[in-house]
Amino acid sequence: MASPDRASGVGGSPEETELSITLTLRMLMHGKVTAGGLALLRGGQQCLSSARITISEGSCPERITTITGSTDAVFRAVSMIAFKLEEDLGAGSDGAAAGRSPVTLRLVIPASQCGSLIGKAGTKIREIRESTGAQVQVAGDLLPNSTERAVTVSGVPDTIIQCVRQICAVILESPPKGATIPYHPGLSLGTILLSANQVRGCSPPQ
Repeated sequence: MASPDRASGVGGSPEETELSITLTLRMLMHGKVTAGGLALLRGGQQCLSSARITISEGSCPERITTITGSTDAVFRAVSMIAFKLEEDLGAGSDGAAAGRSPVTLRLVIPASQCGSLIGKAGTKIREIRESTGAQVQVAGDLLPNSTERAVTVSGVPDTIIQCVRQICAVILESPPKGATIPYHPGLSLGTILLSANQVRGCSPPQ
């Protein structure tokens, strides 16, 4: 999910270390959202955040949005996305509801890192909830045909941004163990089996 930049030095200040880290954050979002408002992030707003933002292709209802850049750039992009989602939710309401609309983001994180995020007896995830005011839920099951899990974060944009920062801090300190099989929305087991058979030079069962 994150990797130190080649230029990072040992023994530098926390600020220098922060700037020298390249962070990759994956989010699972509805196709209608990514094709609409978030398309702006691939253009002008992407330049403002200084992060590289890509959206997976496909006709399935959900897409993977990948944000890569310095930690500061990634958090700015997350902030833009959260406020854009809140704006869209507000535009879709009748205006009668008081207060701000809660926003939900679904992060996609290697399962091997989820233990550190949850903490012993759930202490770490409870600490994140209490300190940020956001709701955080780590899925118990793996996403289909992958070694990743969904981490759902809900709240107003300000709390979500704080929550994502803390989640990323935990994950940066606990690199994934073993190989990670990334989640691809809409990829069926049949497709994987067919690909495996073709690689082996075998014919699919009749």
